[in-house]
Amino acid sequence: MLAVAIAMITRGRWRDVGLAAICIALIAAACAWRLGLRESSPLRAWAAERSIVTMRGTVTGDPRVFRKFGHESALVRIDAQRTTGGRATVTGHDPVLAFLPDGGGDLWVGRPVTMRGRLAPADDTEVAATIDVDQRSAGGTPAWWWFAAQRIRDGVRDAVEHAPPDSRALVPALVDGDDRDVSDRLDEDFRRSGLTHLLAVSGTNLTIVLALVIAVASAVGASRRWRVVVGFVAVAGFVLVARPDPSVVRAAAMGVVGLSALQVGGRGGLRALSVAIVALLFLDPWLSRAPGFLLSVAATAGILCGVPPLAARFARWMPRWCATMLAVPLAAQLACTPIIAILAQQVSIVAVFANVLAAPLVAPATIAGLAGGLLDLVNEPLAHVAGATAALFAEGIIAVARYGAALAGAAVPWRGPGWLLAILVVAVGVLLHRYGDRPAVIIGVAVGVSLALVSPPQRGWPPPGWVMVACDVGQGDATVVRTGRHSALLVDAGPDPLAIDLCLKRLKVRRLIAVVLTHAHADHVDGLPGAMRGRGTGPLISGPSGDRGRLVATADAMTAGSVTVDVLWPPPGAAEPDQDDGTAMNGSSVVLMVRARGLRLLLAGDVETEAQERIVASGVPLAADVLKFPHHGSGRQSHRFLAAVHARIATISVGADNDYGHPAAGALQMLRAVPTDWRRTDLAGDIAITVQDGRLLVVTRD
Repeated sequence: MLAVAIAMITRGRWRDVGLAAICIALIAAACAWRLGLRESSPLRAWAAERSIVTMRGTVTGDPRVFRKFGHESALVRIDAQRTTGGRATVTGHDPVLAFLPDGGGDLWVGRPVTMRGRLAPADDTEVAATIDVDQRSAGGTPAWWWFAAQRIRDGVRDAVEHAPPDSRALVPALVDGDDRDVSDRLDEDFRRSGLTHLLAVSGTNLTIVLALVIAVASAVGASRRWRVVVGFVAVAGFVLVARPDPSVVRAAAMGVVGLSALQVGGRGGLRALSVAIVALLFLDPWLSRAPGFLLSVAATAGILCGVPPLAARFARWMPRWCATMLAVPLAAQLACTPIIAILAQQVSIVAVFANVLAAPLVAPATIAGLAGGLLDLVNEPLAHVAGATAALFAEGIIAVARYGAALAGAAVPWRGPGWLLAILVVAVGVLLHRYGDRPAVIIGVAVGVSLALVSPPQRGWPPPGWVMVACDVGQGDATVVRTGRHSALLVDAGPDPLAIDLCLKRLKVRRLIAVVLTHAHADHVDGLPGAMRGRGTGPLISGPSGDRGRLVATADAMTAGSVTVDVLWPPPGAAEPDQDDGTAMNGSSVVLMVRARGLRLLLAGDVETEAQERIVASGVPLAADVLKFPHHGSGRQSHRFLAAVHARIATISVGADNDYGHPAAGALQMLRAVPTDWRRTDLAGDIAITVQDGRLLVVTRD
């Protein structure tokens, strides 16, 4: 109402303000309407009662398969058209998120499905309810366009079935966003090198397809009107093949905006972008909180605003095509950098270089992969030829990603505010525009950045004589104990592969003698692929909650280089904890006493009060010089346990501004009472325990 009032008041003098107010009013109305539909759905009430229902509907999103604690399950979105619970039946079009006990391999978008299960309230306001499926069956005939789209998707996969595993996974991701076979390592390499956008459907995919279609239409003499018609048909086909998910619809809109800019110039492109933003938010207001939407808008705006002036400057001393090829990723990366830094807490330095090198390979890989999918409909041998061609270019993209990710300075952490980085980005853009026509300056900066990527400054890190380092991996645990000049024992790997990889690189660790995963919570194990990347790795060890490696229990011991390790917890024969019970999982954490360089290091995992009391009652010696404080400093601590350890220093691995209130004030008060000094990774960064001239010292990286 306020926006409408502003529009009425300003319609005469400040037309632009009034127009903006009308747009805001439309988006707000769309949001209220969508929320009203969700809240008024009878499925909401049934979900609150946990009713058992039989549901008939249509699949609206491809199943997302995941493995958790050794079990394979899937999530799939359903348009529920007829739901029966008890004696009542509801008809309509309610979006529902279904949890399947299998991979859902026979389900694809547009296919009718019948399922029976228990409803539950949804955390996401975009769906009316969730359903935990007990029984299901897929049957019926989908619409021909969905069948054709699925056939093309299958054809793309079939065309590259003989390619190496990584390129076999990458080609479908490039063509239609099918990234189900992309490995964790490949995903991390693309993320670290700034090429993640290639693994998801983006405006780039559609722009490539549209450019090809329009070029073919022009070559056969089609008029401008027919070229427009063919373009819209290509957009519709792209959305069907890549699936009409919000991200795909967004990519389609951004691709059309890019083509509009090519046809009518940068100013017209900005108008098209503005219209696309308003239209997308009107159709789906929830896009406003989607990181992908923000990045797409930022990248498109950066290209529209930044490429023309930058390319004009660069073209004064290099070929025009080369200037454009350099300006596009540079402008897009500058525009996206503040958003990426806020989301990922890091800034990719290698991204521009990687995108410049990968850009010439993306279009042929995408076009050849799509050709393989189409040819598979009529001639399988020709489809394999196209698939082999696509895989060849994909291998080049993978090589760029791998090399970029392997550089020591590929990405740097960012802990500052986003507004400060935005100011720095604007300043960099202004300087590039001002000095872009001076090759000595541009080449000099490029060489300097390249040298920094290969061998970044270490700021005196690691400190001499380091024995143990608590890595700053955010809200999670990762502790490195030195076992040799370039070897170490790793206890937990944190939640982020990049963070632990960077920490180990800073410490110059090239081999992990052993890796101990104290328990199976994500903030301790999800970083494992990053820890293992490019390093020799010894045995993988876990407690009863793990689903990998050798299990250990009390009285187990091992030697890792010059380090000895004793397992103090859990007791022998401890049962596997309920995976949904966080307290039980924490209580089953592996607790280690490590002896290194004359120091006793107690690494306590996430054990809480009950387990701590039982460890004390067991009578095992707990006195230590250093304590890896349990459970990130939560309030569930035993004073008897801390007093028995009586460490001189405690390291607390905790994420900045975490939602758990870690470290708790009560836990810190217990440390003061012992007394034990402490350091926190959220304030100090990496924390190193060193022995210099026989003295225990603490050195922090920040």
